[in-house]
Amino acid sequence: MRLLMLRHGATAWNLARRLQGHLDLPLCEAGRARIAGWRLDAAWRRAPCRTSPLLRARQTAALLGFAEARPEPRLIEMHWGAYTGWRLADLRGLLGDRLAENEARGLDFRPPRGESPREVVARLADLFRELAGTGRDHLLITHKGVRHAALALACGWKMRGEPPFALADDTGLLLELDTDGRPGHVRPLPLVPTSGS
Repeated sequence: MRLLMLRHGATAWNLARRLQGHLDLPLCEAGRARIAGWRLDAAWRRAPCRTSPLLRARQTAALLGFAEARPEPRLIEMHWGAYTGWRLADLRGLLGDRLAENEARGLDFRPPRGESPREVVARLADLFRELAGTGRDHLLITHKGVRHAALALACGWKMRGEPPFALADDTGLLLELDTDGRPGHVRPLPLVPTSGS
């Protein structure tokens, strides 16, 4: 079976490059306008949709025509704890080597009072096992950190250095799951019409 994972549209904090984590912000007008240009083929428009419970993901689902999307807590963004609201560049300037050492831990990076990527991977793996049992393709609307967790599961990426491939906001992450919910083949899937189409 297949999963198509989309990142929600932009919020004002996305545009300001601030870490949102569990903070529940709405889409901004630019984010809404960007989603209007996304195109899903008919098979994905008919697929069951699950979404992060955060407003920005639920609004994205509604704008794509999935007003009845099922909220799924395991799709929520990584909890950034005490770093919520900061820009990563500012944190690096303020914390210096302490943050660099934490970031070098990859999957075991943890913000104060926050969540590690390894914990996001664990909850996502649990969801994948459950979805594999349905035997149906699913559309998932989620967050950057959760899609990175999916890449870690599919590619063995330890979240040290760059991800296995670039994943733009206007690109879906397409994964194939085996019957036990383990992701195998993974590739980007553009959501906007290509030029000339």
